[in-house]
Amino acid sequence: MERTLDEPIDIEMLGRLVKAERERRGRLSLRAAAEQAEVPFNTLARVEKGDLPDLANFRRIVDWLGLPPERFFEPPQIRTENTPELIAHHLARDPNLTDAAAEKIAGLVRELYTNLVGVDRGVRVHLRAAATFNPEASRKLVGLLEQMQRTLTAMPPTQH
Repeated sequence: MERTLDEPIDIEMLGRLVKAERERRGRLSLRAAAEQAEVPFNTLARVEKGDLPDLANFRRIVDWLGLPPERFFEPPQIRTENTPELIAHHLARDPNLTDAAAEKIAGLVRELYTNLVGVDRGVRVHLRAAATFNPEASRKLVGLLEQMQRTLTAMPPTQH
């Protein structure tokens, strides 16, 4: 059984672990394992085949396995979609907007995003913050001061 992206529980692992636990407990039958886990026989059989049990039975099964329930949940996925296009997608499906209005708003979002994303904000230093001045900021400040000194040194004295 192939997992879908929206399925938060690794049900295949649960099925494999149930089967392995039955083997570990002396080749326990499905019926005996279901009785020990306090779940219906059919539920445990379906879990071993890759079906998702209801929440109460899931809890009973993982308790029987002696495992924490969170072990079966996928970690949150890192978003990889393009933010302006994701916003445009939602705007296009907004029942309160016409297609033209949704596209106009999406266009504005794309333009703003393009203009503002990745803008180098530079290093900002306040001398009262010297106690929290990090090494990277120090290196950048030294580089900036050295560049200023070279520029001033190269200028004729009348332009200082």
